[in-house]
Amino acid sequence: MPSEVPPLFQPDAGQTGLQWRPATTADLDNWAELIARTAAVEHPVWFEKRADLVHVLESTKNDPRTNTLLGLDRDGVARAYGRITKNPEGDKATGMGCVDPDWQRRGIGSAVLAWQEAQTRRRFHTDKAAGHNSAPPRLRIRTEEQHQHQAALFRSRGYDVVRWFNEMHRPLSGPAAKAAPAARLESGLELRTFDASLHEAVRLAHNDAFRDHWGSEPRDEETWRFTIEEPTARHDWSAVVIDASTGEVAGYQLASYDPASAVARGFKEGYTELLGVRRAFRGRGIAQALLTDALRRFTAAGMDIASLDVDSANPTGALALYLGMGYSPVNRSMTWEKTL
Repeated sequence: MPSEVPPLFQPDAGQTGLQWRPATTADLDNWAELIARTAAVEHPVWFEKRADLVHVLESTKNDPRTNTLLGLDRDGVARAYGRITKNPEGDKATGMGCVDPDWQRRGIGSAVLAWQEAQTRRRFHTDKAAGHNSAPPRLRIRTEEQHQHQAALFRSRGYDVVRWFNEMHRPLSGPAAKAAPAARLESGLELRTFDASLHEAVRLAHNDAFRDHWGSEPRDEETWRFTIEEPTARHDWSAVVIDASTGEVAGYQLASYDPASAVARGFKEGYTELLGVRRAFRGRGIAQALLTDALRRFTAAGMDIASLDVDSANPTGALALYLGMGYSPVNRSMTWEKTL
């Protein structure tokens, strides 16, 4: 007989000074304000907005009633939050969260992390019992190099850095700006602006393109819908390369623009969320053509910077491609991991 499912774990209210419960739609403004308040002090490159949290609460794979946690003070103000996500067939869970800067150094971050670990064990237990996965439970959390207080917490709890990522910029305005490099597609390959008719074909192409990338898992319809409906998505700055003979998607570039980030960082940023080329089409200059097209679209829209993130050990040689296209690394982030 399968062992009993571990009970839900909650941080201690007496030790933390907060009341803990799952997030609900009634908490959206309170929750988003907590994240924004924390970001105003810690200055992350990106942080979740209200519309992102709506998607969190809509998830069917990661029930918010068991996979989200809010810590509320006596006045009902959100002071801390945590959540995890996991695919049933996946070999890892991913955690996110924050603590109000005025409530840090009270052990609350440790309490949130303990909850994330307990819920990760619970999810792996449930998935194993359902025959989905027998891997040992693992939790991954990504942080920016600048946030040393987070690094100290993870080291103290036995986490190790398992991957580094580079945020890269290419100037589009000012004295450092350069014209977009020339890049032409081979005969038989066509570039089209991304639109609704291509959503499913690009999802399948993405799963094919990223199946050899570290940490990547296939995106199902729900996850992909959240991707393309992300509030900062700019489909008019995104493009797809089609094989004219078959109609197959060979590669794609999905872009975004965050007006709030432009205010906080002091420059307008055309961001490449995803860039992928399917294995059968690699080595034909498709990535260069998509990036060149993106640079032109960003420039025409008045962006100051083109940016993207890249795995420092990307197996397709993406880092070298971006350096050759005029991008330079400006920030680093890392993925922490612990086998529980």
